[in-house]
Amino acid sequence: MARPFNFSAGPAALPLEVLEQAAAEMLDWHGSGVSVMEMSHRGSDFMSICDQAERDLRELLAVPAAFRILFMQGGGLGQNAIVPMNLIGHSASHTADFVLTGSWSIKSQAEAQRYGEAHVAARIDSARPVRLPPPSTWQLSTRPSYVHLCSNETIDGIEFQDLPDLHSLGCDAPLVIDCSSHIASRTIDWRRVGVAYAGAQKNIGPAGLTLVIVREDLLGHALAICPSVFDYRTVADQGSMFNTPPTYAIYIAGLTFQWLKRQTEEGLTGLAAIEARNIAKAKLLYDCIDSSSLYRNEVDPSCRSRMNVPFFLANDSLTESFLSQAKEAGLLQLRGHKSVGGLRASLYNAMPIEGVQALVRHMHAFEAKHA
Repeated sequence: MARPFNFSAGPAALPLEVLEQAAAEMLDWHGSGVSVMEMSHRGSDFMSICDQAERDLRELLAVPAAFRILFMQGGGLGQNAIVPMNLIGHSASHTADFVLTGSWSIKSQAEAQRYGEAHVAARIDSARPVRLPPPSTWQLSTRPSYVHLCSNETIDGIEFQDLPDLHSLGCDAPLVIDCSSHIASRTIDWRRVGVAYAGAQKNIGPAGLTLVIVREDLLGHALAICPSVFDYRTVADQGSMFNTPPTYAIYIAGLTFQWLKRQTEEGLTGLAAIEARNIAKAKLLYDCIDSSSLYRNEVDPSCRSRMNVPFFLANDSLTESFLSQAKEAGLLQLRGHKSVGGLRASLYNAMPIEGVQALVRHMHAFEAKHA
């Protein structure tokens, strides 16, 4: 059966190989006689699944030994509260600095105000095309507990191509990044990061799993009001088994990590291969938009997202027609977020280059009719 191309921003498309393996193992995982969904999270079978997933993720992202990998729940929005409850007490200032670059970082700053001072160090302005504020212009507070940014804004299509070096800015606070919508799509410079967190439902697996990668020295600073189940130290000490974790979501994530390790592209393997493929996919779509008089993207090329490409029609009244014809052509979930409108194509790891090529063909054909 020919499957459509799913451009959903999340929950999003999964690799077909992963879905097929999960289907084959649904009723009987490796001769155990039970589905992964039926396993005890403390049983040896599931513990082997969880341990392998953690090892594979550490290998894929080259996570140093000084970092702990936590499998949690609550999504990125949950971490907007969990991060300050764990880290805002890291400094006596009880202040966290925020770089506001779009919808998700704005939500993070708003939630953090419930637990301490949430200082806005920088924000994008209303100019078009959108540009990230250079780190040299950030107004960091004195001795913040941490500095937070969203490294890829899913709704706005804005991505940090390089993470800031806080030490070069005279700041020794840890950098916290919400990398939900581009985790495992590119490398991370762990020398510049204290905590990285991500909901799994965009690039890794089904909704329900949240990944937290936290530097060891940042454990043990939770506020007294922090529930034990959200205390990074407790979760780390219990191997992510303090409460029942999202077992099936961890299993699917593990299959996705194995799929990622098998990928090859022009002599590259694993994450390097995926990153090269993602660069090519994004270039194909942005080139189509930039060469058009019908479509426009409002983000400067220096910070355009490889994963989430929002674009607009010169004549907004054509949007519904574009979407209906795209659906007929097997191109799904292209409507932009309700807060901004327009169109959006999410090009996560599981989206093959053929899907982007099909979208570009549709865009050319639609423009030819409505030029």
